[in-house]
Amino acid sequence: MFKTMVMDLLNIRYPLVGGTLMHLSDAEFTAAISNAGGLGVLASAIYRNREEFGNALDRLRQLTDRPFAVNLNLFPMMRPIDNNDYLDVLLDKGVKIVETSGHSAPEALCVRFKEAGLTWIHKCVGIRYALKVQKMGADVVTVVGYENGGATGKLDVGTLVLVPRAVESLDVPVIGGGGVSDGRGIAALLALGAQGVIVGTRLLATKEAPLHDNVKQALLNASELDTMLVMRTIGSTHRVWKNAAAEKCAALESDHAELPEILNVVAGEKAKRMYHEGDVDLGIMSCGQGIGMVHDIPTVKDLFDRMMAQASDVVSGLAVHC
Repeated sequence: MFKTMVMDLLNIRYPLVGGTLMHLSDAEFTAAISNAGGLGVLASAIYRNREEFGNALDRLRQLTDRPFAVNLNLFPMMRPIDNNDYLDVLLDKGVKIVETSGHSAPEALCVRFKEAGLTWIHKCVGIRYALKVQKMGADVVTVVGYENGGATGKLDVGTLVLVPRAVESLDVPVIGGGGVSDGRGIAALLALGAQGVIVGTRLLATKEAPLHDNVKQALLNASELDTMLVMRTIGSTHRVWKNAAAEKCAALESDHAELPEILNVVAGEKAKRMYHEGDVDLGIMSCGQGIGMVHDIPTVKDLFDRMMAQASDVVSGLAVHC
């Protein structure tokens, strides 16, 4: 029923993009999203060096013949990486689609993107950032509203306003997100003018997500009230799942703790251990308000098929009632 510019440009069955999930968006999970009809996005930043990253791309090629993208992370990191090195690798491996996300536009990289003929998607949280990367040559811009899990920026604009503002301000196609957990959200964002929809938090509770069952079950019990904002005092606001680690981070910020104390709580290694060992209070996990609409743990394919069928039913129902 749906046919959008993003589907045509990326050659995907559904107008769905998997959100890049740190420590989770590996080759296997990325392939599952692409094989389900969406665009899987590999998180390059989870790999420690060029060789590991190259091996992950080889593995991804073995697991899917469908389009996928690679995310180059522009956020500050405890373990900085040289994205030019990772760009070398993805070009050598024949990757066609690159996604960037972070506090600033990738001015040092965009020339190389265009010279290589890559399709470039940039993810941001504000119109002024979107306009900047459009001018730099971005092919698609993703905007995510305040409900979004992970980086929310400092503008605090909700999805219902941010997406149509981006659509009316930009000439390139817009992918919208923030709070989408079912087909109703997809129908709403397409109605707002988005040409694609990014889904992140909902994918945490899927069979293929590389998360311990303890964490998945805890997410099923969460409501829309079980997220919170942390790291605002250090200029890196993130919406995360409300657990002991998140509350400790908020308490440290309230007490004007030193940066190293805060970073120790939010360290990625603790989150990684939580994901794999199942201690649900050990680390910080990005999580959007849409978690309140997550009630089961399907395969990615079953989830996407169900979401798109529901989106079609919603649109058809609206037409009947008009």
